[in-house]
Amino acid sequence: MALRSETRLGPYEIVSAIGAGGMGEVYRARDPRLKRDVAIKVLPASFSSDPQRLHRFELEANAAAALNHPNILAVYDIGQQDGSPYIVSELLDGETLRERLRSGPLPVRKALDYAQQIASGLAAAHDKGVIHRDLKPENIFVTNDGRVKILDFGLAKLARSEGSGDQALTQTVQSDPGTVLGTVGYMSPEQVRGKPADARSDLFSFGAILYEMLSGKRAFHNESAAETMSAILKEEPPELTETNRTVSPALERIVRHCLEKNPQQRFQSARDVAFDLECVSGTSQTGARVQPISSGSAWHKLTPLLWLAALVATAVAGVLIGRRGTYKAPDFRAMTYEHGAIPAARFLPDGHNLIYDATWEGRPLRIFSTPADSPQPHALEFEQAHLFSVSKSGDLAVGLRGRLGNHLDYRFSTLGIAPLGGGAPREVLDNVAEADWGPDGQLAVVHTVNGHDRIEYPVGRVVYETSGWITCIRVSRKGDRIAFLDHPVYPDDRGWVAVVDLHGQKRTLTEEYESVDGLAWTPSGELWFAASTGVQYRSLRAVNLAGKARIVLAVPGALRLHDIAEDGRVLLAKEEEHVGVKGYAPGQKTEHDLSWSGWTLANDISPDNKWLLFDEEGVIVAGTNYIVGIRTLEGSAPVRLAQGNSARFTRDGKWVNTMPVIGAPRAILVPTGVGASKEIPVPLEKVSWALTPPDDAHIMFGGAEHGHAFRCYIQEIGTGKIKAVSPEGTESCEPAPDGSSIAALSPEGKLTVYPLSDQPPRVVPGDTAGLEPVRWSSEGLFVYRNALPARIIRIDPVTGKQTVARELAPTDSAGLIGISPVVLSPDAKAYAYSYRRTLSELYVVEGLK
Repeated sequence: MALRSETRLGPYEIVSAIGAGGMGEVYRARDPRLKRDVAIKVLPASFSSDPQRLHRFELEANAAAALNHPNILAVYDIGQQDGSPYIVSELLDGETLRERLRSGPLPVRKALDYAQQIASGLAAAHDKGVIHRDLKPENIFVTNDGRVKILDFGLAKLARSEGSGDQALTQTVQSDPGTVLGTVGYMSPEQVRGKPADARSDLFSFGAILYEMLSGKRAFHNESAAETMSAILKEEPPELTETNRTVSPALERIVRHCLEKNPQQRFQSARDVAFDLECVSGTSQTGARVQPISSGSAWHKLTPLLWLAALVATAVAGVLIGRRGTYKAPDFRAMTYEHGAIPAARFLPDGHNLIYDATWEGRPLRIFSTPADSPQPHALEFEQAHLFSVSKSGDLAVGLRGRLGNHLDYRFSTLGIAPLGGGAPREVLDNVAEADWGPDGQLAVVHTVNGHDRIEYPVGRVVYETSGWITCIRVSRKGDRIAFLDHPVYPDDRGWVAVVDLHGQKRTLTEEYESVDGLAWTPSGELWFAASTGVQYRSLRAVNLAGKARIVLAVPGALRLHDIAEDGRVLLAKEEEHVGVKGYAPGQKTEHDLSWSGWTLANDISPDNKWLLFDEEGVIVAGTNYIVGIRTLEGSAPVRLAQGNSARFTRDGKWVNTMPVIGAPRAILVPTGVGASKEIPVPLEKVSWALTPPDDAHIMFGGAEHGHAFRCYIQEIGTGKIKAVSPEGTESCEPAPDGSSIAALSPEGKLTVYPLSDQPPRVVPGDTAGLEPVRWSSEGLFVYRNALPARIIRIDPVTGKQTVARELAPTDSAGLIGISPVVLSPDAKAYAYSYRRTLSELYVVEGLK
């Protein structure tokens, strides 16, 4: 069905033809509702004449649409017109990998980059149970900015050869055993034999593609299809080093492992492949590489000692990446054995002992010391004190009465100094988020003033200030620089590694990572840190002052770096992190667990007490732009509404406010049912996830102008006129039902009511430090404090009288670090809350380089 420009296909306006093939024609089109260009593939009319085939197409298109990952082509819509089904997807600019390979093999660095992206996309699809089954260079697209996109997920099952020659070797592909599926030259042996194909079949095809990227030649390619299929079953492709001497033995092994004839002997998951590729790409001069265990292995269920044994065993079995000769595996010594979170850990000055704080088995935070050669923890007398740093003379810098954040950070603490041997801390400074001792015995601190994080060294002398937030400050061993993790938007842990000298000259050393946590100087002056680029776990990385980065260690689990001793020993934690949701609706007997993929945040409850609005920020499922979704409080399947962050239902429950994580600041009203989204530009540099509608004519949100800290704003939707309604540093805006005022946490952390008129703010009487507003109702203002157990409190904003309305706490308290956020329905009869759990295992590691 050839279409001309300006023809309408459903709601889409055809602009021009892009290409055609056996699977139909592809067009560039315009979606006038969302004002964006899309690609439309119009499939052959034979699809609609076969009801079973059409039904399968719809099922597979739905499966493809459910995949949300930066390395998979986004599917927006499907439909039919004039007997021909069509599928609508994002429009890409660039070329297929097949076109890129026509000029010969790729540089190893570029091939590794593409391979890592393909493996990440495959991992995300396989996690959803979607198998490609026709992976080949024609189905890999490289955009002009270097992003790799996997095309035609789910549609490969439906392809039938409608042409001839080498480009038409795609056989009938159905899911039934005994049917040949795939494209000759990239089929797995089980596909050639007509046996059922699972995720490991895609890994064989992936290996053939990686071989071709590195060598410029197809792994299996003979004069006829029959001879090619015979080679897949019986022959091995030539050694890569015969055609490309720059291919390392480690990379050769990865390719060979993908191309094993027996699927049991291949990699067992795409995530394993991604881990190995990341190690190869980043460790040409590094130390140990740990071979990841397959995704079926329950790493999170291993005890610390079993995890250690598995880690060491796999490290010993590996070969030093990029080097030849003798290799000595690093030594991992487990230092903890209880269940809980470890916010901070340091080596003591003698090098033979270490100190850490922990919340073991749900008990309150305590500081412990233990010998580094054998775990014999001794609890120090400090209670509810967070460890910041230890000086060379043995003095402790601790945080008192701090507010626990989302990432084991304690903000708004009172800085205290205490001798290691005992004694009450001497209080020094309020509103401190971080502290580290310099070699001169002076303290560097992160001091929050009027909503801005400042690095002061020594205390009182500002060397750097940001409108974002700062973690993990570390004074260099010479005392001439301070390294830190710079995060643009609180409380998101994405960010980069930066250094500032004592004159205030700042340099950013790394790219922006999706998650970055933990930082330390090595004896040689290099910086090591833990970070994730997206779908991977946080790995241990290194960067020098010239900005050259590498990977030190990657394992199946999130790492957090705590400290590095003078002799090079590393204090490292492996963490299992989870953010889940519990919800309750009127009439229910118990709460329902409404968690999704591991990092689910509750945002609102619909006016009819039926639906939970949530954000899913687990990057393995949600990618780097996150997902906004809804599900019933009784636990129905999640419904994806949009990408980004969300905040509230509108008063009629028909819309939700969202904001994209990536791109220009803007608010987007997304319908919960049928309808088109509405975009509202926001004239600010940053906008937080907290968007709330006081009425139909205005929208309220947290945001920041250039160089300023976050505060609450109100904007007229029609005119775009914007007005700040609170001072810089304000958090948790909550509008009153009549739109006359907002409740928020002041820059000093006190619950305050800010009128939208010119009236002065009113601080709520009583002890309100850390009380975060949840929702106004006819019964007053509901607030909560992120503590354990968390309490929903009804407070009178005039008198300050507080009444506990409900306590919130999951039954399993091990590793529970906080309950946040908490949401209530407009009538305060339904509620939901996110609970945050971190289980840490602490190790002293020797031999990392």
